[in-house]
Amino acid sequence: MELVVIRHGETQANAEGRYQGALDIGLNESGRRHIARLADEVAATQAPFDQLLASPLLRTRESATILSRQLGLPVELVPAFRERDVGLFEGLTQVEARTRYPELWARNITRRWAEAPPGGETIDEVIARVLQGLTALASTMQGERILLVAHGVVAKVIRAVTIAGFDDFFEWQLPNGGMLSVRLSLADGGPLRFSRPLDGCD
Repeated sequence: MELVVIRHGETQANAEGRYQGALDIGLNESGRRHIARLADEVAATQAPFDQLLASPLLRTRESATILSRQLGLPVELVPAFRERDVGLFEGLTQVEARTRYPELWARNITRRWAEAPPGGETIDEVIARVLQGLTALASTMQGERILLVAHGVVAKVIRAVTIAGFDDFFEWQLPNGGMLSVRLSLADGGPLRFSRPLDGCD
């Protein structure tokens, strides 16, 4: 199956450079306009999709609803593809996080595979969750073309485990409204083709 991932449109938190993670933030006006233009483009230039999936968070639901109007597909919510929860850092800019939690910041806590800011998810936990979602798709939707509206970290994981590996995991970023296309198959044992590094930090 072919999986096309679109990152949700811009939110005010995106515009301000804030961690938003599990916060349920909607699109700003710029984000709504961008996704509306993208929906027109997808409808005009992409091959038909069989299903439209989305993370259950508000910014992805709103983006998927705009796409749904153009594509004529209902939106199915898939919790496995929600964004990473970054705990204490949610809602903060990097400057605010560094100022309020200097010890955590000094340890580069958001870039450690098996650790996270208190109350948040580790990257390893996000990888496991997203892989579970990918495996479910690959096992039930072979031969279909799927559009998934998701998040920045989710897109990083999907790209890393399917086509690119983890060497540039922390540098590569799918922009708001950006698209990523991968193919999933159970023929080679599932979606996972690359394993993340064994060390504790990038």
